[in-house]
Amino acid sequence: MRYAYPYEMESQPEGGWTVTFPDVPEAITQGDTEEEVAAMAEDALVTALSIYVEDGQPLPRPSAPDGRHVAEVPALIAAKLALHEAMLDAGVSNVVLARRLGLEEKAVRRLRDPLHRSHIGSVEAALRILGRRLEITAVAA
Repeated sequence: MRYAYPYEMESQPEGGWTVTFPDVPEAITQGDTEEEVAAMAEDALVTALSIYVEDGQPLPRPSAPDGRHVAEVPALIAAKLALHEAMLDAGVSNVVLARRLGLEEKAVRRLRDPLHRSHIGSVEAALRILGRRLEITAVAA
């Protein structure tokens, strides 16, 4: 899945913009310029999606952009979100995956946590254990 979510910008009377994500209601932020809003939108999205991971809940599916701005999560975070979804799909807990990887449960918790830095290779290894393969595509910006 591509973790790219459309967002709406509403100008504020005092200046600046408020950003909301129709598909991720927990993600709300603001900024003074459109450039600042784009950076803040990505941060708000990652933080909100981390709540779903922490609670063990399925991630919301992004709707079609339909002309709206879109925030995408960075590659490592997308891999972590894919790991979270693969674990939910397989019904595999942190403890079970840790045992399969030869790690402590705490290490798997960190692998799934979008707010924790991890090595992409470790996330990729966990995905392989769950029968998934990570693909990365570079496209024109």
